[in-house]
This record gives sequence, structure tokens and C-alpha cells, in this order.
Amino acid sequence: MTSKIVGTEAGDARITWHAARKARLVLALSHGAGGGIEARDLQALAAVLPVHGVSVALVEQPWRVAGKKVAPAPRTLDAGWRGVWPALAAPGPPVVSGGRSAGARVACRTARELGAVAVLALGFPLHPPGRPEKSRAEELLGAGVPTLVVQGGRDPFGKPAEFPEGDYTLIEVPHADHGFAVPRRADIEPEGAVTIITDAVVAWTAALG
Repeated sequence: MTSKIVGTEAGDARITWHAARKARLVLALSHGAGGGIEARDLQALAAVLPVHGVSVALVEQPWRVAGKKVAPAPRTLDAGWRGVWPALAAPGPPVVSGGRSAGARVACRTARELGAVAVLALGFPLHPPGRPEKSRAEELLGAGVPTLVVQGGRDPFGKPAEFPEGDYTLIEVPHADHGFAVPRRADIEPEGAVTIITDAVVAWTAALG
């Protein structure tokens, strides 16, 4: 594992690399507006994917590196992502753009522009909690590249049944919330929820080539 500071238009970002020995893909993942790269799904993917030939780059947006507690506007998040992209692409393998929550939105909005080969959206915030009329489906549907959405079954930002039909794959993590936590009474353990995520991404990235 290695870390690197990268200057961007939005400030300094940080990339933490979990490199595969012979990488065929790079999976670049950013965090949401309410947390950092310590999120359980991001850490699990960083631990599992490299043995399957996928290097994982966990990206901390400039606002997190600067120690701020509130995420900036979408356009600033997009600027930060654009700024780190050359460093993500530098190793050579094709790059899958991804993230959780707000990071997933950034990945969808910028995928075609940056030349991402695919998008991984973890906990895509389809709408604000309790506000289904404020849909962000256009961002997801407009990604323009193969897209995998992994969504908690009880995510208040959009349950799987709320997602529109489209050219993407959706995997449900039963009983999971926006952070993929499951209640004690659920018939799935926390480790099982994480395994659903990692197994789905391993299979999906294998199909990408």
C-alpha cells in the first residue's frame, strides 16, 4: 500500500494504492459526502480485488484531505476527480471509475469524459431520503459505459425497487442500509453483506476483461 498527494484545481487530493502484481484493471474509488475511504465497502474491495488482478486506488477528495467536514458542490467534486485522473491512468491498465454515494455520482457524471471503461456505483443516492421526486437517475443512466450498482435493500437514498430500468446491472445487498450495515435481526451477518459486495465486484470486473 502506497499513498500519493496529487494537486488538483480543487486542492490536494490523496490516492492510496492497493496494487495488484500484474494488474489488468485499475478500480478507482472515492468516498461519500459523510465519510472517507475507511468505509467498509471500500476497504473490503481494496483488500480483495488485488489478488484478482485489479489494482484498487482509494481517492480522498481535496475537502477531506484539507480536514473539512462538509463536502463542496458537485462541480467541485468533479474538478477534484478530473484532477486525479491522470495519476489513476498512469500505471497503464484501463480504469474503472467508481465510488460510494456522492463518489458514485461523480463517477457517473465524468465517466465518458475521462475515458473510464466502466463505472462501479456503491450505494448510489438515487434521491435524498424521503424525496423520491428529487431523482438523480439521469446521472446514473447517462454514465454511458458498463455500470454496476450495488445497493442496500433498505437504503433510504433509494431502494433497489425504486431504480428505473436502464442499461446497467444492479445487485441488492438484502437488509442493508446506505452504508451496507445490516440489523441484528436480519438473516444475514455483517460479513455476509460485505461478501455479497466483493463477490459481485470480482465477478463483474472479471467479465470486463
